[in-house]
Amino acid sequence: MKKFIYLDHAATTPVHSRVLEAMLPFFTERFCNPSAVYTVAQESRKAVDGARKTVADILGCVPRDVIFTSGGSESDNMAIKGGALALKESGNHIITSAIEHHAVTESCHFMEKLGFEVTYLPVDRYGVARLDALEKAINQRTVLVSIMTANNEVGTIQPVAEISRIVKNHPAGRGRTIIFHTDAVQAAGSLDINVDRLGVDMLSLSSHKFYGPKGVGVFYLRRNTPFISWQNGGSQERNRRAGTENVSGIIGTGVALQLAEENREHYVRHCTRLRDRLIEGIMSAIQDVHLTGHPTERLPNNVSFCFEYVEGESILLSLDFAGIAASSGSACTSASIEPSGVLLAMGVPVQVAHGSLRMTLGTDNTDEDIDYVLSTLAGIVERLRSISPLARKSAHV
Repeated sequence: MKKFIYLDHAATTPVHSRVLEAMLPFFTERFCNPSAVYTVAQESRKAVDGARKTVADILGCVPRDVIFTSGGSESDNMAIKGGALALKESGNHIITSAIEHHAVTESCHFMEKLGFEVTYLPVDRYGVARLDALEKAINQRTVLVSIMTANNEVGTIQPVAEISRIVKNHPAGRGRTIIFHTDAVQAAGSLDINVDRLGVDMLSLSSHKFYGPKGVGVFYLRRNTPFISWQNGGSQERNRRAGTENVSGIIGTGVALQLAEENREHYVRHCTRLRDRLIEGIMSAIQDVHLTGHPTERLPNNVSFCFEYVEGESILLSLDFAGIAASSGSACTSASIEPSGVLLAMGVPVQVAHGSLRMTLGTDNTDEDIDYVLSTLAGIVERLRSISPLARKSAHV
């Protein structure tokens, strides 16, 4: 069998065996709709309620504040659209950062079409949102601020609690409501996601990022936070998100998040060690390479680089041929030939940004995997540079 090393855990993770085991009965003998009144259906309702409590306990909130969705993108859409529209009578200004996931960015673009103004905060060279710019941006019309917990491409962790203090204590917010949302999709299993310690009113998660099933997400909505539902129909999720519950997916999400939280310390230690080995090995073996993202305040499993004089897509194809699965950035933009907007916002030159590579580790990766990647990647880059016109031109300068 061809060697296969998976280094794209930021895109998706495999379903944990215990998660799958918990889900399976709800596809067969316990298949009933939890909204029905008969006894066997109420078993499904009890299981959904149990998963909701599990998620709430980890978030540090009450179960009624947890809404199950189809994924992180839907949760982000609900936060931006549902929160801002609920406050449209008091203002029409949204603040976000220049390096958000497309689910946030495109939701903000949609709101601009409805007459809202959006400020896209600049970031520094490491991808950290400029807090001085946030202070200046908040005004009497600001109704919502959305800053991600950790970036999905370069792994930079944002100072969310500090951002919350700025938002909640800003003079422009006195006597009125400014909602603070964070996209924490990449944070579960790596960082503390307690909503009170983060100081957030809304939070988004996606199950398949922490060894749960695809197509299931979590939207945390703090009690009494203004919100307008965008999905109408039945009364599910306390009239905030209509539609028959994805019972098996919800059960899997509860188990996956519980396992992620229980194993967080071990996971962080394991991935950080492998991450640092990979970063140090690449930096020492390959010239003209740039680590992107914050050097220390980054996700434990994220390794992201830009290689000069070579295209990231060419590196990916060569890695794939060698049995290594990685990416050039967000899975949601992998079909784009444009350089990453995140890297450009960080000040990375266009020609360098084209050479981006992201490798994200998981629980099953080993030291042997790192050894193989390091021995393989250096040769790939050397070969590609040997046929690159840009590399030849640079050598003659």
